[in-house]
Amino acid sequence: MMHLVDMNSAASPLLAGAKWSFVTRRVRRGEIRLLDGDLASARSGDLVLAEVQELGSHKRLQLSDGRFSALFPKDRVVLACADRFAEDQFEGVAVLSGEGADLLAGGGVVGQMRSRNGKVKRPTRLSVIGRLADGNGCVANVADYALEALPGSRPARVVGVLGTGMNAGKTAAAAGLVNGFARFGARVAAIKATGTGSFGDVQHYEAAGAAEVLDFTDVGLASTYRQSVDRLEGVTRTLLSAAADCDIAIVELADGISQVETAELLRCQNYRALFDAFLLAAPGALAARGALDWLSAEAQIAPVALTGLMTQAPLAVAEAETLGLPVFSREDLSDPATASCLNGILSHGSRVGAA
Repeated sequence: MMHLVDMNSAASPLLAGAKWSFVTRRVRRGEIRLLDGDLASARSGDLVLAEVQELGSHKRLQLSDGRFSALFPKDRVVLACADRFAEDQFEGVAVLSGEGADLLAGGGVVGQMRSRNGKVKRPTRLSVIGRLADGNGCVANVADYALEALPGSRPARVVGVLGTGMNAGKTAAAAGLVNGFARFGARVAAIKATGTGSFGDVQHYEAAGAAEVLDFTDVGLASTYRQSVDRLEGVTRTLLSAAADCDIAIVELADGISQVETAELLRCQNYRALFDAFLLAAPGALAARGALDWLSAEAQIAPVALTGLMTQAPLAVAEAETLGLPVFSREDLSDPATASCLNGILSHGSRVGAA
């Protein structure tokens, strides 16, 4: 499995024809000159050249230009070393080894798998050729290409979309909100603040009519798993500042509210204060009830509405309505009338995290 280069070998011959993944989309490729073989020093965000050895769960790669590419043995790919948290796929850590590595996410995250969902195959196996570096031998990291924060800048309104867990319907709800406010006449920013780099959410927001689409990869993270609360708060602030010319920002947080980073962020008053309101996505009424109780007790958050997969079933909606909140489907959220109603609530309410 070992394909390691010596320290500071020329990169160009080995990079020829390589597939650059989504998480590398901000990288200025012309700055890459060398390959570094010191894998033991790898840190989250480092750019990595690897070769496909054995196909597993991920049989295609999301490219930096927004296309999929099928993967074949011996393909060379440019990825980012990072951690991953996904209950329905893998948990992995940002560790590289000359004995091989795992493709943890189709957006281009490489590391070592810790565990996997029993319903998915083992990850696609890679051999690591080396870390990419500039002409001075400094290893390139996605953080080197991050947007800079504009202190104090943010859209006039910020709405967060939370979920009870993965696949609760958060992205569909966020896209619905984007579409509804855009049709209402607002300039809308769509932001994915946490998660693992993937172009799926970005493309969904773009299709919904967002004037500005941003995610954490724009701020130098391939994944937000195992990052500090302070850094993640800074990520959201920077993303909001980049969307300051918009009337409203719709911000989706990945996974469920009990996921470790999400829970820590929501418990932080300074983070909550960035938002004017939250919506909660859930697969059913019972999950929504438990999440509402947690949000009230742990984060002093009272969502203004419910949404999510449960809206596909009229009986589930009827049960959820007993919780005392409006329940909106994606189609409801896409209606400018709903945006008008929510705009009124935002105009008369105080910010979520205000003291």
